[in-house]
Amino acid sequence: VPRPIHFLPPPMAPIPLSQMLRTHATAYAPRSALPHPRSHARSSQGRSSRHVVRAGDGGNIDMNIGGDIGARDPYAAEVESNFASNVLGNADTEHIVKPPEKINEIVGLAIRKCVPCEAGAEPLELTEANKMARQAGVGWAVTEDAEGKLRVRQKYKLRNFEAGLEMMRRVGEIAEAENHHPDLHLEQWNELTVEIFTHKIGGLHENDFILAAKIEKIDISDLLPKKKQKFWA
Repeated sequence: VPRPIHFLPPPMAPIPLSQMLRTHATAYAPRSALPHPRSHARSSQGRSSRHVVRAGDGGNIDMNIGGDIGARDPYAAEVESNFASNVLGNADTEHIVKPPEKINEIVGLAIRKCVPCEAGAEPLELTEANKMARQAGVGWAVTEDAEGKLRVRQKYKLRNFEAGLEMMRRVGEIAEAENHHPDLHLEQWNELTVEIFTHKIGGLHENDFILAAKIEKIDISDLLPKKKQKFWA
């Protein structure tokens, strides 16, 4: 059986790059991008709604080729439909960059010890207190009492009343070990509020945030309510 014969076209001469840019390189910018002056004239006459930028003709190339990509805000009709009620995540979720757990063994507040508050020590200002509250853990917030004195507070919603009592016991063990005692309020049978401040100075001290960070390290997974399973849409 004779073998088929394949005819190859003759090799083409290389095309200079400048010629390729002038004759072939055409970039299409998205409608949201700023139009090129020449293309704007064509669009205003109704001939074309696409903005064309040609390389090599003296104009500037718009590098925003991809336009807006990724997630978008929901339409009003989508928000009204409550489409996100059965999916994971919430619109008001606070996103926090969480450092590796091992770093807390080096620089974290939880590894430090509460020290006796020196006489005449000044309470922390609000800016510094907020900074240290973020170091203590997620959810710890600086608040003011009726007299304008600062407190640092955390609220836990637990499985039931017994879980609330157990949580108080675990916090009490930490407080005794540090010789620094928070105010504990068990309300609505399963909501425990932990409020910490230094009585001697009538405000917040570094010790308060050390204690808060240690409380944050308590394993309470067995005390939390069981979460309902959610599904991705």
